[in-house]
Amino acid sequence: MDITTSAEPPAAPTGATARPGDRIFLGLSRGSGILLLVIMAAIAVFLTVRAAHALSQDHGNFLTTFEWNANAEPPVFGIAVLAFGTVVSSLIAMLLAVPVAIGIALFISHYAPRRLAAPLSYVIDLLAAVPSIVYGLWGALFLVPHLGGLYSWLDDWFGWTGVLAYHDGAARSLFTIGILLAIMILPIVTSVSREVFLQAPKMHEEAALALGATRWEVIRMSVLPFGRSGVISASMLGLGRALGETMAVATVLSPSFLISKSLLDPGGGTFAQNIASSFKESGETGKDALIASLRNLASHASYPLTPHVCVNRQSVGRMIMPRAARMRSHGI
Repeated sequence: MDITTSAEPPAAPTGATARPGDRIFLGLSRGSGILLLVIMAAIAVFLTVRAAHALSQDHGNFLTTFEWNANAEPPVFGIAVLAFGTVVSSLIAMLLAVPVAIGIALFISHYAPRRLAAPLSYVIDLLAAVPSIVYGLWGALFLVPHLGGLYSWLDDWFGWTGVLAYHDGAARSLFTIGILLAIMILPIVTSVSREVFLQAPKMHEEAALALGATRWEVIRMSVLPFGRSGVISASMLGLGRALGETMAVATVLSPSFLISKSLLDPGGGTFAQNIASSFKESGETGKDALIASLRNLASHASYPLTPHVCVNRQSVGRMIMPRAARMRSHGI
């Protein structure tokens, strides 16, 4: 006689059987989500209306004009220089910061002794909370005066490319902005990557060590494949900050509406820096033009956020599931 029975989990209370607290929480949660969508839609409509008003009065090509005279009669403005400066400085920051951040995260999670890893993690988390203006002042007062030697070295070895040619002058260029942004996003990418690497299955690592793998082979075969999605998520989060950084860029960069062949020449600009520098003296049309560029910046920033949200679901799930399993094992 088969006496085996399958225990089915109790169904979640719904409708009239739900407790009043559950119904209140459900209503508040649903209302908050709907309110957030309504606010985002209202912001999008406001930006679109104001941007359309400015674009209707623009006597230049908004995408290709190398000029920003929104207060002139007639107004002429375009985002070619701003788009170039924003993208180039952000790419330089990502190329410099992401490899270093991954190395630091691996060192903290798998190489450093615990008495060193804990305070080092606290310091990195603290750097992520430093205000942008502090980085900007540090960049203007310390970083810019000390980059002349690096620029001369780059010109000696790579100046023949034209992209890294240095013609003397202050180092207030897009390359300097890229270095500053890399320093700013380094703590963010490091913190998220470290947390993802710490969630790598210990059984996989111990099995690889038991088979004779070295420490680096364990990381290459077990940790990095597990944390790939989390590293991508951290990188997109850092890219989002680099694209929208304002005060640090405005403090260091020497803006001009010219695109230089060399990244070491002063000049250029970014969307956020132009908005911060021009908003106070702009008239009605000038403010609408800045809003048009802001809408363009928002569309640029949404590109890294989309894969970040999709990829981060897997990373967060990996971090939550082990903790939920431990809570269930303790009857919580």
